[in-house]
Amino acid sequence: MFRPERFRARTIMQTYPPRCRSRGRLLKLIAFDDDTFDKLTQLGRDRMATIQELADEAFADVLKKHGIPIDLKDALRKSARLSSAKTEKIAKQKKSKAQKATS
Repeated sequence: MFRPERFRARTIMQTYPPRCRSRGRLLKLIAFDDDTFDKLTQLGRDRMATIQELADEAFADVLKKHGIPIDLKDALRKSARLSSAKTEKIAKQKKSKAQKATS
């Protein structure tokens, strides 16, 4: 039985097939060790999900953890929160300056 070359777990290769770029997707080849792949496969079976769906969820969680918006909706929500916080901060500063001036 032919087995593909085993890569170290950290090895990532990029491929850019033209048909995937046209749909806005980019294919990446990520190598897992056998034990990790077996566990991911079993998790996929238990949750009735594909490896791709597990990877999408994992990467979305990493981006969320680091405060990077996943899609436009998240970016707009984050922008609105920052804008609102900035407006409140400015209002508090003006209020405190007005109170100091009247004292």
